[in-house]
Amino acid sequence: MILSSFFAALGQIADPRFRRVLWLGIALTVALLVAATSGFVWLIGTLTADLFDVPWVGEITWLDDIVTWGSFFLFLGLSVFLMIPVASAITSMFLDQVAQAVEDRHYPGLPTPRSVPFGDAVIDTLNFLGVLIAANLLALILYVMFPPAAIFIFWGLNGFFLGREYFTLAAMRRMPRAEAKQLRRAHTRTIWLAGTLMAVPLSIPLINLLIPILGAATFTHIFHRVTGAAGRDQTSSYH
Repeated sequence: MILSSFFAALGQIADPRFRRVLWLGIALTVALLVAATSGFVWLIGTLTADLFDVPWVGEITWLDDIVTWGSFFLFLGLSVFLMIPVASAITSMFLDQVAQAVEDRHYPGLPTPRSVPFGDAVIDTLNFLGVLIAANLLALILYVMFPPAAIFIFWGLNGFFLGREYFTLAAMRRMPRAEAKQLRRAHTRTIWLAGTLMAVPLSIPLINLLIPILGAATFTHIFHRVTGAAGRDQTSSYH
């Protein structure tokens, strides 16, 4: 189910609406990462400005070159650690458009989806980011205690939270929040595994730029496949 959902999402990249959201999401992600990298490089440059000018020697230009080249690798490094919260933020903004494109192509005839108030979506996203950041800060203890397993702990932890977030947002388009959470609990293992498989490529620079939008589409497929025809009939009663 998970792989077939992912490949169905991947196969829809040629859809004009889907591709538009994909490029918009990539542009926003790159902008956020560039801003974070630029801010960090500026801070390092400010703190080390005096180190580039040594008495009786003059300005050491090669140190400045190191900082310049280092900013590129810093960008790649930040893309690993920042892509988890960035993925959540992008999903909150674009999931409805992605899900609608998926449903129009693969699940035609569904009633108009429920609208989630923008304020509620923002609050949900902020709450999720708070929990995600707190969990990762606590997990630093495990990363230090078990270095060889750190990457697997990172994938499993963030996969758990990403799966919950993506599935709940997809489900809430078709059913009330309480029903969405109940459905999520009933398929915890599938959702956790799908979230973990999403967290793995999120830790790979450049490739991770594609994952937030593909993840939104994948979890839309997963929602419809776990509910099936009965679930689609049920969602009609919530419209």
